Amino acid sequence: MNWPLFALAVAAFGIGTTEFVIMGLLPDVARDLGVTAPAAGMLVSGYALGVAAGAPILAILTAKWPRKQALVGLMCLFILGNVLCALAPNYVFLMVARVVTAFCHAAFFGIGSVVAAELVAPQKRAQAVALMFTGLTVANILGVPLGTAFGHAAGWRSTFGAVTAIGVLAAIMLWTMLPKKIPMQAGNIFQEFRSIIDTRVQLSLLTSTLASISMFSVITYIAYILLDVTGFTTQQESWVLLLFGAGITVGGLVGGKLADWKLMPVMCGVFLCIAVVLGLFSITSHYKWPTLATMFAWGAFAFAVVPGAQIRVLDTARGAPNLASTLNQGAFNLGNATGAWVGGLAISAGLPLTDLPLIGAFFALLGLATVAFSASLDKRVRAPA
Repeated sequence: MNWPLFALAVAAFGIGTTEFVIMGLLPDVARDLGVTAPAAGMLVSGYALGVAAGAPILAILTAKWPRKQALVGLMCLFILGNVLCALAPNYVFLMVARVVTAFCHAAFFGIGSVVAAELVAPQKRAQAVALMFTGLTVANILGVPLGTAFGHAAGWRSTFGAVTAIGVLAAIMLWTMLPKKIPMQAGNIFQEFRSIIDTRVQLSLLTSTLASISMFSVITYIAYILLDVTGFTTQQESWVLLLFGAGITVGGLVGGKLADWKLMPVMCGVFLCIAVVLGLFSITSHYKWPTLATMFAWGAFAFAVVPGAQIRVLDTARGAPNLASTLNQGAFNLGNATGAWVGGLAISAGLPLTDLPLIGAFFALLGLATVAFSASLDKRVRAPA
């Protein structure tokens, strides 16, 4: 057992749970606070925008902090945000609390990814990042379904109280299990900002954004699809999300190994598979058993792209790994916010819920095109040598 990686995974589990569990609870939150489904969906967008906005701010604030202290401090911010969510008396307060919680997200995963990659041999970097992100995938396989069920039974506020307890446990584990001294890259944070202007770095960030738009244009409103289109009950919904989480877990681990093998071809193949599966979901969502198979496959492919996308950013921004990794988390969450907004826009326009997977498939194809173009630039860079 690599205990430092385990501690990072537990923290990722808490962050992933608080980010994604709101989706299964959206109908409950909307009824309790008296808002519409698209307005409730903006709680997902608000969190994601908080991550995107917090990425550069926290990158600057934590640039000179020791890595261990930075990670523990970010978890303390996470704890504060979840306490505020649990106590939120109205929609506006809950939105602000979600943004406060989100501020720790990008910096934690950004710094944590670099730390995870430094804890293993160079040829296993993607696998180490995937192991840390296993906490995020387990959040989908256990945290989100259990949190959703708990929220249905005891009220959605109780779920955020439980996540607060997870945050406290994670902070203790990080403090006790991470090495006392973790190497830091020397340099000036503003010089690092200049180094990420490179076209390939920007394309890498765009790839992460498109991957998230593809996923969140659908997953944000998955409760409505499962309940209103497929016909699952509220209790069955939690089990379907559990199956989706299982697919995410498998996809994250396998995707990490494949990314260490052949990064760009694997990413192209994964984006193509996402587009195909989402295209099928627009049809299978009408039937329960086909929906189960599609949800598992979608989860696997959707998360198989994450370790590769994170390593791709580190590879193209070698002069600014901490900053680039943090901004990549912001890019992912900018995609989350955009996807939730696009999905809500489609619903508000009167499109059927079954059109949402087709929208997700379209953005997956854009991601495929971006990766292919980025790979062509790699060949041009290597050509003179």
